[in-house]
Amino acid sequence: MSMDSPVSNLDPIKERKDVPLQDRWDVESLYATWEDWEKDFVLKVRPSQKPHWPELLHYKMKLSDEKLLKEFLDLYFLTDRQITKLYTFSHLKNDEDVAEEYARQANARMLASIYEYREELSWFEPELLSLTQDQIDYLLQSEVLKGYKNFLEKIIRFKPHTLSEEMESLMALSGRAMETPGKAFSIFNNADMKFPPVKDSLGNQHELTHGKYQLFMKSSDRELRKSAFCAMHNSYLQFENTLCELLQGQVQRHVFEKKVRGFASCLDAALFPHQIDEKVYTSLIAAATKNLPSLHKYFALRKRLLGYQDLHLYDMSVPLAPEAKISLDYPTAESLVIDSVKPLGLEYQEILRKGLTIERWVDRYENARKRSGAYSSGCYDSRPFILMNFNGTINDLFTLTHEAGHSMHSYFSHKQQPYPYASYSIFLAEVASTFHEELLFRYMFDRAQTKQERAFLVNQKIDDIRSTFFRQTMFAEFELKIHEFVEKDIPLTPALLKSEYRNLNLKYFGPEVEIDEDIDIEWSRIPHFYYNFYVYQYATGLSASYALAKNLFTEGESARKKYLDFISSGCSQYPLDTLCEAGIDMRGTGPIDALVKRFDELVSELENNLS
Repeated sequence: MSMDSPVSNLDPIKERKDVPLQDRWDVESLYATWEDWEKDFVLKVRPSQKPHWPELLHYKMKLSDEKLLKEFLDLYFLTDRQITKLYTFSHLKNDEDVAEEYARQANARMLASIYEYREELSWFEPELLSLTQDQIDYLLQSEVLKGYKNFLEKIIRFKPHTLSEEMESLMALSGRAMETPGKAFSIFNNADMKFPPVKDSLGNQHELTHGKYQLFMKSSDRELRKSAFCAMHNSYLQFENTLCELLQGQVQRHVFEKKVRGFASCLDAALFPHQIDEKVYTSLIAAATKNLPSLHKYFALRKRLLGYQDLHLYDMSVPLAPEAKISLDYPTAESLVIDSVKPLGLEYQEILRKGLTIERWVDRYENARKRSGAYSSGCYDSRPFILMNFNGTINDLFTLTHEAGHSMHSYFSHKQQPYPYASYSIFLAEVASTFHEELLFRYMFDRAQTKQERAFLVNQKIDDIRSTFFRQTMFAEFELKIHEFVEKDIPLTPALLKSEYRNLNLKYFGPEVEIDEDIDIEWSRIPHFYYNFYVYQYATGLSASYALAKNLFTEGESARKKYLDFISSGCSQYPLDTLCEAGIDMRGTGPIDALVKRFDELVSELENNLS
């Protein structure tokens, strides 16, 4: 780690072909070449014939026989596994450069194949649910089907919302068209969107990209922060009508599916598959609202410590202990992440070390037209892969460990669970990632050498909780509002969206912060609004992960074992039950209250260190 200038990486963005091999993920461990992928695509998808998977149709009208149902399910999951492997390669290659034609076409073909697979299998669930209750009970008690019992129970739970075979076929057929708003936003955001250069306080110009925007927001140069903030949001403002219609199209999709399947609301439809009560969502918003005075207290402290008369939204990420500003290169970030997970045991640490330093799990740096942001992806037959846009900031360090948490969750679930139960619920997805962040914070704080460095890290942790708990809950509240508007036949317009989004910013940021007009359009650049009620899980996940980490450091080995069992459980149980097994009850507000209490304590500690 070193002290560095506020903006540490202003090199021109490279073309993909110029990125060194060691900085790229090893996606070729899945398929060495596109030619190998094409051969497997032809073999497994059989694009020239219809139906593509006649061997599955062979079992139609035969599901009441336990042995034939077992044969069908074995073949069903084998086919799904093969398709998922093909898709994983195509989508990862596409994200390396979203405008590269071959990868884009291959990924489009793969997505089309997935929809055709769903269409050809649309008869399965209606036929299973058409069986008599006695037949269903017999199948659930069958020793032959023991390995599929949980899977079958989840399907049967859907009986009130499952349509006829003809209607399910139509729903599967419509799926590809329904993806258009999200796909159009993604290509617009990652390939077509261009930003003007921005100026710092000395008049120097800097290239603005998605990756560099986050870097600029942490700069001590206030003029650069303001310039980047205005340029970013004004760029989206030029397309407010188009972006409004894309978002409206996505919400209309959710409303359509909710109506067709007979759910009470879009929220109900999104939560039902994972057996999450709507109260978990609404209670989160209520708890965040109740605790907004704690957030507003922090903003008052930030305003005072920065010495500003007016605190603006572009002042939210600049460190309050700038003389301790931490910058680091990528290998150092890797080492810190690996060292920080030692409390989970040497085996866990060695798996992560090998993945990051030898097996090339990570695509490290931004390149031209590379997908923005960060994620962890992969499949049952691949390594976990991490997309990053690393710029050397402390935020990038925590992003790396966040995504590594996802990857280790996938690694252990894939290792310990059979394919049908290897993919964990999205409700659990943000637990392991934020758990990793907590381990890294504690590791770095314990080794901080100066009071200023400790203050810097506390400030970082405060802002992590602010952005992951409070900010994501604000997003969740906005997402709920826009769905309720469309459910009531109130059309979404740019004016309505900007007004509602502004009101939420006024509510969450409080009286100490100037709510710049530029922020009104921010809703238009948030990709998670196309994910169908995903963002609330960042807040619930952070609450659960803090409770798990607290248990780890107070209970030791028993808590470590529970955590490893948790990340090895896949979807073998419903998510709330899985967390209960790990010792965390998310049906109540206890974990949320504990997290807010921690937030208050950190704010007080920051004030004591810097006042």
